[in-house]
Formats: sequence, C-alpha cells, structure tokens
Amino acid sequence: LRVLAATQFEPTAARMAFPCFDEPAFKARFSITIRREPKHLALSNMPIVKSVTITPWLVEDHFDTTVKMSTYLVAFIVSDFKSISKITSHGVKISVYTVPDKINQAHYALDAAVKLLDFYEDYFSIPYPLPKQDLAAIPDFQSGAMENWGLTTYRESALLYDPEKSSASSKLRVTMVIAHELAHQWFGNLVTMEWWDDLWLNEGFAVFMEFVSVSVTHPELRVEDYFLRRCFDAIEVDSLNSSHPISTPVEDPAQILEMFDNVSYIKGSCILNMLRDYLTADVLKAGLVQYLQKYSYQNTKNEDLWNIMTNASIPYSLMFFNFICPTVGSDKNELQGDGFCRTQQSSSNAHWTKGETLDVRAMMDTWTLQKGFPLVTVTVRGKNVHLQQERYMKGVNSPSSTGYLWHIPLTYITSKSDTVQRFLMTTKADVIILPEEVEWVKFNVDMNGYYIVHYEDDGWDRLINLLKENHTVISSNDRASLINNVFQLVSIKKLSISKAFDLTLYLKHERQIMPVLQGMNELIPIYRLLERRDMDGTAKQLKEYIINLFKDLIDKQSWSDEGSASERLLRDSLLLFACVHRYQPCVDKAKGYFTEWQKSNGTLSLPADVKTAVYAVGAQTSEGWDFLLSKYRLHLFNVERQNIELALSLSRSKDKLQWLMDQGLRGDIVRTQDLPHIIVFVAKTPSGCHLAWTFLKENWEKVVEKFELGSNSVADIVTGVTSRYSTRSQLAQVKEFFSSLEEKSARLRCVQQAIETIEDNIQWMDTNFEKVKTWLQNNQL
Repeated sequence: LRVLAATQFEPTAARMAFPCFDEPAFKARFSITIRREPKHLALSNMPIVKSVTITPWLVEDHFDTTVKMSTYLVAFIVSDFKSISKITSHGVKISVYTVPDKINQAHYALDAAVKLLDFYEDYFSIPYPLPKQDLAAIPDFQSGAMENWGLTTYRESALLYDPEKSSASSKLRVTMVIAHELAHQWFGNLVTMEWWDDLWLNEGFAVFMEFVSVSVTHPELRVEDYFLRRCFDAIEVDSLNSSHPISTPVEDPAQILEMFDNVSYIKGSCILNMLRDYLTADVLKAGLVQYLQKYSYQNTKNEDLWNIMTNASIPYSLMFFNFICPTVGSDKNELQGDGFCRTQQSSSNAHWTKGETLDVRAMMDTWTLQKGFPLVTVTVRGKNVHLQQERYMKGVNSPSSTGYLWHIPLTYITSKSDTVQRFLMTTKADVIILPEEVEWVKFNVDMNGYYIVHYEDDGWDRLINLLKENHTVISSNDRASLINNVFQLVSIKKLSISKAFDLTLYLKHERQIMPVLQGMNELIPIYRLLERRDMDGTAKQLKEYIINLFKDLIDKQSWSDEGSASERLLRDSLLLFACVHRYQPCVDKAKGYFTEWQKSNGTLSLPADVKTAVYAVGAQTSEGWDFLLSKYRLHLFNVERQNIELALSLSRSKDKLQWLMDQGLRGDIVRTQDLPHIIVFVAKTPSGCHLAWTFLKENWEKVVEKFELGSNSVADIVTGVTSRYSTRSQLAQVKEFFSSLEEKSARLRCVQQAIETIEDNIQWMDTNFEKVKTWLQNNQL
C-alpha cells in the first residue's frame, strides 16, 4: 500500500493542522519538524537542515525556519516522490516532484519554472527570498494549484507534460499555471492582502502576471490570444445581478471560498490589463515594483496599491501630456503618442492634458468597488461622436443602473486613422469631435478595456459591412470583440438577433483563432438551447449553418501536430466540434484513426491535437467506449485522462453516463478531482442533461462534503448542470430544490447565478426563437 500526505491550507485550513491565528494579517516565522518512515521523503516550505533517526523505522526531519509569512502558505508533503532539479541563474534550486513513474514528464515544467522565476526576479527587481522552490504534482488535488511559499503544489494535469503525447493546449496550461503560482511568490506571499475581501490583490495579479511573463518567456505560445478570451468569461458572470464587486466584504469560511471565482481572478486581471494600456506598461511596472518594495512582508488593502500607482504616474504624466494641441483638422500624425487632444463642448474636465495628475485611485475605485461593467453607447452625428455610459445588466427584472458611474479609459480607431486615440470618460454623457467625418468608428481597441460598446443608428451596419468587405482592416482581437459585443447586446434587447447573425456571415472567411473561437462560443450555446427544445428542426438548421460557416477551415486542417501553438489549439477545437456535431468527413476520418488505434491495442501514436476528436467518435459505440475505459484505467494514459473523460461523457448510453458519475463520487477509477467537470460534460449532452441534474440532487450532501460549501468545484457543478435550462418548469425545479436545502446552501452565490441564467435563457428563447428560425430559412449558406 502506498500512501501520500499533502496539505492545502488556503483559505482557512491551517487551523486544522496546528493551533494558530489563521488569518492572513497574522504573519509569523514557522519552524517545522516532521516524523516519517525511512522509505518516505518529507518536504516543506524550507530545505531540511538535519534529519535525526529516532528508531530504525522513524526519522525526524527538521526544516529551516521560514521567512515571515501568513499561515495559509505553510505546507508539507510526505510521499515516495522522485525529483529532478536545476539551479536558476540567480542561484535558486528548483525541483519538480512527481510519483516515481511519471518523473519523465517533469522536464518541461522544470525548464519553464527556471525561466519564469528568473523573469520575475528581474521584472520585480526583488530577489526571490528562499533558497529553493519545489513544484509537486499531487495525484488527486481539488485546487488547480497552490502557491505555498517554496513548495508549490499542482494537479498532475497542470504540471506534467509529455512531448510525445501532450497537446498544445496542455503545454499552454502547464506554462500558465506555473507562471501563476510563481507570480504569487511576490504577489500574495511577499505582499499579502490584509483580509480575504481583497483576495483579488493576490489572484487578479497572478493571472495578469501569467500574461506579462509568458508573453516574454514563451512568445511562441501567443498567450495574449488566450488572455482576452478569459475576459469574456468574466463578463459573462459579471453581467448578472448576483455578481459582486472585485473587493467585497466576507466573514465566514464559505463566503471566503466563494471569493475564489472569475471576478477575483479574471476580472481582476482584465482591469489590470486595461490600466496597463492606459498608463503604459512602463508606468504600471514602476508602480508594481514600488508597491512590492514598500510592503514586503506586510499586508495591504486595495487603496494602498492605487495610491502608489497615482504617485508612480506623476513623473510620466508630465512627460506624456506636455505638448501643444494641434488645431482640429491638422495632419493626424501630430496626434500620436499617448496623449491626445480634443475640443469639447461639455464642461467635463476629463480630457488628458498636460501635467494633470492622473488620479488612479479615483478611476480604479469605480472598477473595484462597484459590481458589473459599463455599456458605452456611441452615436455618430457628422464629426460629433456622442457617448453615453450605463451599467450593462442582463435579467428580466434587473434593478435600475442609476448611481453607477465608471471612469472609462476609452480608445478608438476610425476608417480614416488607425492611430489609437484615447479619452477618459468620467461623466454619464460626453462628446468627442473628430477632425473629419468617417465611414466607421471602432471603440475599445483590441478589447483592452473591460466594457461593451453599442453603436446606434447605422453604426453596426457599417461595421458589419466592413467585416464583409475586408475584415482584416481591424485586428483579430477587434473582430472577436465585435462578435462578443453584438451577442451581448441581443441579450439586453438593444439589437435584434438577426443583426447578430448577419455579422456572423463574414466568419466564412475568417482564419484567425480568436474570432473563430469567439464565433463558436456565441453560436454553439444557442444551438444547445435550441437542441433541448427542438420541435421543428430549427436546431438542426442552426447546426448545419455553424458547420457550413467553418467548413472550409475544418476541411483545411491537417490531422497532425504541425504548426504554431495557435494553429494547433484551433485545430483541436475545430476537429472536436466537427466530429461531435457529426460532420461526416470528420467523423469518417476519426473513425479510421480510432479503428487503427484500437487494432494496435492503443500502442499506435495518434497526433496529440486530434486525439480528443478521435476518442469522441470512438466512444459512440459500446465497444469503443469500453476500450477507451480500459485505456483510461491504465497508468500509461495519464496525460490523456481529460481527453478520454470528455469522450466517455459523450456516450448516448444513460447507463454508461450514470456509471461514470458514480465512479467520480467513489474516487478510485475516476479521481474525485475530476468529478465536477465530468458532471458538467454529461449535463451538456442531450442524453445526460436530466441525469446530471438528478445526480446532483440525490448526491448534494456527498458533493458538499467532498468539495466544501462555497468552493468553486461546487459552483462549477451547480452552474454547469443548469446553464442550458430554458423552460419555466426547469426554473421551478431548480428553485424548489435549492430552497429545500438549509439556508447556507440556498444562499450560495452560484445558486443565484444559476437561477438568473435560467431566467435569462427563458427570456432569450421567448424573444429570439422565431427570429432565429426565420433568419436561418432566409440565409442558407
């Protein structure tokens, strides 16, 4: 029998291991001693200073005393792990620990960690203060990863990489997670939030720094593509009334756990990216370094950061904005640089002018202390661009958005000038005057801002026309943001669904990953909604429309692992989509591969990026499913566990789906850590949607006991299982079940999110079902 002991204290579990004042502001130095059998190895935050043999079967390890730190960062592991090590150029020893038979999959993580730790030491100009940094892969681990100082822990899928078998998306994930945990060694460990209400000071920063670091250390991964997609995910939850401000009061452990969500992590990183675009990268970096230096080994609040940022930007504001205003209509080249001038009629003093101090705190408080985000409405009248801001709110009975006001760093380009123009909007309404009339204007350049834009009158028609005529005039991020925004506006009845579908027609000619994936992310959920309620073949027509839209691109994909990271990620998504939605050429090809693979008893090496599609098709037959399961149980196929899990959960057999979820609850064949996404996978299939809901109801107590109330594992299950519900009876069932539970469960934020989402879906279907049907009949591709 092999045993493993590992800890995960964040947020409130250190008190279960040793008596302590278990709050982030009580920092201390920890001396740790562990007794173990000689066959095991003990690890903790610091290196071992001595080992004493107590008896022939007991050894006592004494670890060096830690630096001053919070209780939630203490960690220890007792295991039979093996390791490989390297020294960074700054002299820190980095080791990766894994179960003995997977140590050959640790090399990529080791090299990435060395590069990233060196990058952070240089970027922050603050040395990493410990002699070592261990990265340990834990076989069954609820969190994705944890930043314990000097001993970071990971799921195996977030640390192990097999160059032969792992896909491009796996490489991206491993790199990003390591970048995230190592960023925490400064943001979070060295400087810690005073209380959990400001958790985003840890997490928003760590996500933002993934983006900053990996784009330098691994430019080939094109992490910027991935980063913006996540901002759309944050917008999704932040548009509901059940959202919360980034900085929000919390008291008990369940509320603290609930803070570990897309708002703290992703929205936090997106507003930092917006601030970087506004202040410039150099100013932001100068501010971050000052913040870390000033508060090392201490705790901070939201305002500490903004006060430092304001000071950091003073010398720069003089430099940037000290120039003469050209007269309107002069050559646009004079308008370059980060400053810009405008004539204005309103009395707002919101333009960025010479020597005016940027009040970063006043601006950023509007993004961290109020929930939601702004919708900016743009109306062009000749040379005048009229702007209005309001809170974007989904929801049938959404409360009024009065009282909400943001300081929005607007950016825009026009048909006449691709120089980015900038303007800080601090009032409800304002006017910008352009040097000349333009064909079109596009706000929120490259989607660097955390806001949505609506174009009144014929503004959308002009942009739709631009995409149709020559879509490459604007960047692929701009195209992706138009696709996202147009569907968001349909949800709040600012635009008709037919307008949004008109925009998607251009996707037939799109080749870039961001807009293609965004198009799929908008259209496939609509297909799923229709599929559940389909009486008259509309869902089938929509599926055919989506396939036809991307058909040329799907047909062009080579079934290989060639190309850049972006091309490989796109191939992975496209082929899986085509095969799952039964696009025949794709299904036939996948079947061929699966048969060969099965004949070789799984020894044939399949290209990593097409595996998911091949498995998904193979799992459709009972023999194929059983064969995949037999491979899933083998140790060999560990890298592919998630691919196989997805394929197994696409089965049309209810018995097989039920068995899969039951196993996840037992936790031997299917690991407990994988249960949440298996339930959600099952819920997304037509044959599994009711099964998953019944499973959740019948096993609620067990699920909560395993994953803890308030954890994002529980939240993912609740929102994932109900996200496609769109009938009043489904809404009633969901409300009834959760209101029958004790108040703590019923009050969970994820329950509110689930209910709001179903209400939205009902409203969406009532408004748009017939219109989609008509549009599809009139627009056969």
